[in-house]
Amino acid sequence: MTKQYRRFLTLPPNASIFLFGPRGSGKSTWLKSHLPNALYIDLLEPETARSLSAHPETLESRVQGASNNLVVIDEIQKLPNLLEVVHRLIENNRDLHFVLTGSSARKLKRAGVDLLAGRALVRFCYPFIAAELGKSFSLERALQVGTMPVVCTHDKPEDVLKSYLYTYVEQEVRQEGVVQNIGNFNRFLEALSFSHASLLNTSDISREAEVPRKTVEGYISIVEDLLLGHRIPVFSRRAKRHLIKKQKFYYIDPGVFAGLRPKGPLDSVQEIAGAALEGLVFQHLKAWIEYFDVKLSISYWRTRSGKEVDFVLYGQDGFYALEVKNSRRVHKKDVSSLKTFSEDYPEATPLLLYRGDARLQIEGIRCEPVEPFLTSLDSKQFPL
Repeated sequence: MTKQYRRFLTLPPNASIFLFGPRGSGKSTWLKSHLPNALYIDLLEPETARSLSAHPETLESRVQGASNNLVVIDEIQKLPNLLEVVHRLIENNRDLHFVLTGSSARKLKRAGVDLLAGRALVRFCYPFIAAELGKSFSLERALQVGTMPVVCTHDKPEDVLKSYLYTYVEQEVRQEGVVQNIGNFNRFLEALSFSHASLLNTSDISREAEVPRKTVEGYISIVEDLLLGHRIPVFSRRAKRHLIKKQKFYYIDPGVFAGLRPKGPLDSVQEIAGAALEGLVFQHLKAWIEYFDVKLSISYWRTRSGKEVDFVLYGQDGFYALEVKNSRRVHKKDVSSLKTFSEDYPEATPLLLYRGDARLQIEGIRCEPVEPFLTSLDSKQFPL
């Protein structure tokens, strides 16, 4: 990465930490910059991985021979058995701290992250958000290639995006033996892209991908474990109407969505762009909540009659209802779902985000340009 950007990622001092994030999200770059004196062990280096795989106990001698009490082990999921040694070292020396990075939580779940007995905190690293990129942020560019650092900082981001997706599937799925049939999984990833920013219908995905529904459900869990996507539930607290119960799904980055989404004569450009924009807002909300320790959860709201609010943020730090529109203008009909939600939940602050330039007030609902909103997510305070 030729240019260093400010990251809002922070790690608590004097603590051992699991730092998870998609491959290429900048975990290693950030750690090398902020923890230059730590003992750094990169499990993506073949010789290092081979040596520690054959003799995990040698980690202890390497740590004891280091000049400080901070150790970074990059891509710990490659050798989850090292967690036993890490756990023992932490137990024997309370001044010793580890930062364990991972681009997949799957093998760690199976091997037992709980081997550390709660002695390690869990933090997440996400693709760039607008406030981190500053003047380099372009909404149009973000919607096309995403904001994954390894992609968006390259001179040819489209080419890197293609190789990124291939590498992810090859190294995190095929080589790790996560699935038996890589062709089925690739078809599933494409079929799942039609559910991005939409209700998750496993029957439709099963039919499109030509794999059993039970397999689809397992594949979705794999995507989440690989930190490539997330599901969000419907907001049903004190529900006054009949609500849809299905979850919604989002790929973690618009570039990932764009790279996986098949396009053809029957596909609406506006529909795809709308899903990309909604996904970009979701990505920013996830990162904002994580980086600034905002006590809010993300869900959505949809009635059986079709009224829908894209995001409901609810928790100790507030109550907000957000609708995202990929349009330059806002009409009264665009705020109808937010008005209905506000009738049921007058405690919530409703907000519509759109692609225009003017701040508006329509039917009592605030309408804000989406780009300034995204760039304002630079503190714990919700931008209003």
